Amino acid sequence: MTESASSTSGQEFDVFSVMDWKDGVGTLPGSDLKFRVNEFGALEVITDESEMESVKKATATTTWMVPTAQEVFSEKTGVPFRLKDPMKEGLQFCENCCQYGTVDECLSGGNYCSQNCARHVKDKDQKEERDVGEDNEEEDPKCSRKKKPKLSLKADSKEDGEEKDDEMENKQDGRILRGSQRARRKRRGDPAVLKQGLPPKGKKSWCWASYLEEEKAVAVPTKLFKEHQSFPYNKNGFKVGMKLEGVDPEHQSVYCVLTVAEVCGYRIKLHFDGYSDCYDFWVNADALDLHPVGWCEKTGHKLHPPKGYKEEEFNWQTYLKTCKAQAAPKSLFENQNITVIPSGFRVGMKLEAVDKKNPSFICVATVTDMVDNRFLVHFDNWDESYDYWCEASSPHIHPVGWCKEHRRTLITPPGHPNVKHFSWDKYLEETNSLPAPARAFKVKPPHGFQKKMKLEVVDKRNPMFIRVATVADTDDHRIKVHFDGWNACYDYWIDADSPDIHPVGWCSKTGHPLQAPLSSAELMEPSESGGCSTLGCKGIGHFKRARHLGPNSAANCPYSEINLNKDHIFPDRLSGQIPPAGPTFPRTKRADTNESSSSPEIRDQHADEGKENSEERKESEVRPSHEAKGAREEPTVQQAQRRSAVFLSFKSPIPCLPLRWEQQSKLLPTVAGIPASRVSKWSTDEVSEFIQSLPGCEEHGKVFKDEQIDGEAFLLMTQTDIVKIMSIKLGPALKIFNSILMFKAAEKNSHNEL
Repeated sequence: MTESASSTSGQEFDVFSVMDWKDGVGTLPGSDLKFRVNEFGALEVITDESEMESVKKATATTTWMVPTAQEVFSEKTGVPFRLKDPMKEGLQFCENCCQYGTVDECLSGGNYCSQNCARHVKDKDQKEERDVGEDNEEEDPKCSRKKKPKLSLKADSKEDGEEKDDEMENKQDGRILRGSQRARRKRRGDPAVLKQGLPPKGKKSWCWASYLEEEKAVAVPTKLFKEHQSFPYNKNGFKVGMKLEGVDPEHQSVYCVLTVAEVCGYRIKLHFDGYSDCYDFWVNADALDLHPVGWCEKTGHKLHPPKGYKEEEFNWQTYLKTCKAQAAPKSLFENQNITVIPSGFRVGMKLEAVDKKNPSFICVATVTDMVDNRFLVHFDNWDESYDYWCEASSPHIHPVGWCKEHRRTLITPPGHPNVKHFSWDKYLEETNSLPAPARAFKVKPPHGFQKKMKLEVVDKRNPMFIRVATVADTDDHRIKVHFDGWNACYDYWIDADSPDIHPVGWCSKTGHPLQAPLSSAELMEPSESGGCSTLGCKGIGHFKRARHLGPNSAANCPYSEINLNKDHIFPDRLSGQIPPAGPTFPRTKRADTNESSSSPEIRDQHADEGKENSEERKESEVRPSHEAKGAREEPTVQQAQRRSAVFLSFKSPIPCLPLRWEQQSKLLPTVAGIPASRVSKWSTDEVSEFIQSLPGCEEHGKVFKDEQIDGEAFLLMTQTDIVKIMSIKLGPALKIFNSILMFKAAEKNSHNEL
């Protein structure tokens, strides 16, 4: 008996089967030790209670873990190895019913005991191939606006079958194994995650398991991701057309009326009601910045109504009836049940904060709003476009006096009289405010990410995509991501707690398409859509310069060299201005205070300090204000300079503009004095009327009206759009395009005269 037991254990010993498994935690009988299965499929001892709780939470939120070597599926049969009894090697094994029989009793080939079993397996394989094909119809991953994608978050339909497999597995050898069937399924692995399916057009299939093995790489451990980055608890319940309230990501102090434009996996694309869809943006379904209809009114926040509505006249009930739309149910908003942790921060308190758009600047700031466990940071005397939400543990905020203590330069509020001798005590007294207490600031623990680890990341240049990525570099609170197969010039830094990074398998579990690494052949082949010359670009996600316009040119490609480092391609949604292309001294509420807020020496010093932090900050040297002004040119203006000498030249300093403005005004009197911010609000009829008012362009107004080009789209047009797409001759096209440039020049000129 001893010999038999020894022989059996020597041939197959499953350490998992001798443990009691519950909620992902294994207990060894007769011992107090507790174990978990780590991301590599190996057993790991749990050392503290907090780790055990995190394991239980992860177990409750995902149905996938990396399989163990003994539990991995056979590629040929799809049957677990352990179902084949090594003591019965002389018999044939049926892959469907898992029974043994003699060679005479089995069909030819020996894989099935009957025609029914063979037919059952064949039908099952065909069904799986159809399901895989449906899930991968997306290589144009522009998800449907009409039909909600199928989610695999909780594959309820498969669980019954899996439980039956578990029962057969456990009853083999006449014994019942202890442990949670659900936990065993998790350890075994979900083929939908390990294998992303068969790509269309006969391309080679791609899966994380094979890729990690080929690259000899490891995935970022799931435990390093925050709750909002990891596998979600629930399915995405948002549907196209639902309306809600939310924060504008480019103006984080502004709450807007939003509509769900697309649903893809656990992500939604949101549209600003009344504005061009070029401002649409993607977020996760559990984003903290989303709120149900009526939230602003209930909490006392100002809601910016859709374009064309007056704030005092806007009413949600009337608006929903007018639009025949549905408000998103309150149950879909994860932030409705947040436990608020007591904080030492209060509205009106002062602090020192990093400007995220110019990371080398640390500036005087104020807490201007608080929602749940987050608060809004506003930079004193700056405009609201630099505001951002953060928590007490954010590495971007510091208590009053931090810069002095760490010998860093503090950027004082623009217009403050004592720039060189700024005193916090005097400033607090002048503003009748209190500093945020030092105890309110919490220290964020190290993120734990390491170089060469793999993960899934939203592509910021084309946010509809989530790509396979590698951690290229790290610093205290950020990681530098590299998209596998792409040139290193597309790498960029991102906060380690950003909601745009996810663990391996996130896309498959949430039903979102994952863009596999580009092969060398794919990198060199031209765009399937035709027209885009950027290597690796499929022609998907190109900028729409105007309605019904926008050829696949390099100017419209998010990956082209001219757009590579631009954060903004379109004019600001609210102001109508195109933000600076690179880091410059921040805009203020009063344009003339730029130069008084900080001397060139201070700004140069900040540029030097920025060099110490990262490559990204090395590239963002801050220049004196008179140089910065010359650098803030719109893309269309720069293109115009190259195309024709007829157009306005902004190479000369801004002070030269009045003379040129006067000359151009004589040629086009109807354009004089009209700023771009006013033009951006024109309707299609107003644009058409303006075109007809230009000399020699009377007959072209109808063309603009037919194409439904409003003021916003008009300002985005290029000379090529007007000539080639609108089929307008060069002479009238020059006048039309020149008027666009003059509108933008008038906008700049008016700001400089303030």
